[in-house]
Amino acid sequence: MVGDTLNAPPRRASSATLPHQLPKNLLYSIFARIGGSGLDTDAFETLRASSRGGFLGKAVAYDNRQREIPAAQIESLRWHPVRLLSFLESPYYYGAKKKYLDWIVSRHLETGRYDLFHSWSGDCLLSLRTAHRMGIPSVLEIPTWHRDRGKIKRSPQVAPARLELPLRKRWKERLLLQRDRFLEEYDLASLILVLSERAAETFRVQGFPEEKLFYLPRGVDVERFTPGERPAHFRAVFSGALIERKGVHHLLEAWARLDLKDAELWLLGSVHKEMKPYLEKFAGPSVKIIGFAKAPETYLRQSTIHVFPSQCEGSAKVTYEAAACGLPQITTREAGDVVEDGVQGIIVPPGDVDAIAAAIQHLYDHPEIVARMSLAARERVVNHFTWDHFRARLLEAYSVAMQRSS
Repeated sequence: MVGDTLNAPPRRASSATLPHQLPKNLLYSIFARIGGSGLDTDAFETLRASSRGGFLGKAVAYDNRQREIPAAQIESLRWHPVRLLSFLESPYYYGAKKKYLDWIVSRHLETGRYDLFHSWSGDCLLSLRTAHRMGIPSVLEIPTWHRDRGKIKRSPQVAPARLELPLRKRWKERLLLQRDRFLEEYDLASLILVLSERAAETFRVQGFPEEKLFYLPRGVDVERFTPGERPAHFRAVFSGALIERKGVHHLLEAWARLDLKDAELWLLGSVHKEMKPYLEKFAGPSVKIIGFAKAPETYLRQSTIHVFPSQCEGSAKVTYEAAACGLPQITTREAGDVVEDGVQGIIVPPGDVDAIAAAIQHLYDHPEIVARMSLAARERVVNHFTWDHFRARLLEAYSVAMQRSS
């Protein structure tokens, strides 16, 4: 639970710390692939924990790109009938895919073979209803924050406008994932997994009790992401999609104001249309746009600091990767809990260009602080945020969910 584990030294996976009550037959579902990057990695490490524990019953996903877990335990929906609707705009098409996944998983639950269900927010309303009806405990993972992002929203007093649409358009609207779907999922789940303290706060403000929240930050491969040789001149790097939500435009403005001597900014990630005006305005000769990279560690190892001023995340995987590469970070509390302010980096308020600029200038002026924070960053992930830590925490979450239902 958040109150018991948040910011506490995590326990390593060993026979002395494994939970004493685990499921016998887990059903897991995710609107992603098993094996890959991003959530695909999270899914793989989740299944790794249950497979090694001997209780993985079945996983349902949209593809399987790993070989460690037997393919017989993973149902791939890669060739699904919803492909016939691929001509629709993304919100409708992906809504249809999520609902198809949910329908398939609910049918698995109805067999009565499973004693624990684990899925992701937005993917599983029908399945959670089925699990609740059959008395099967459930674990709901939240990729970012509560749907309302920590703000109280009142229910509308009038019927939604979509009900007044012509019949020929109404079927499309039914494919969308409406807010009420997420809220009902939160209520039905036995346990909600949150990635960070900030994510937990968005549920607390909605009245969720501590005992329904469990802290499950991400992990990082500390063998793949390792420190490199610090560059001869100051180099800041941003890694992630170049979109406004991640604060790249604020970083660009701060960098342009500073005009640092013998310094450069690397932007590592896909450039989205919304960022192009900011790049045209602020990206001078010292800004290098690298684009998407399959091996981000190559660029992180060649940098001095990582700047990630995101305005909304669950717990950004790149903050784990940068820390594992020994990079001090300038980031926000909204990006997760990897960085402790003044220890492994500097925490700035989201959207505060002045604070971002001041933090960059501070680290530029003080290489001795950069060196100290670099060591602290690597130490923090090795001691708290490896995939071993993730799997140990996950097994604790399963134990809590099982005990609560018994």
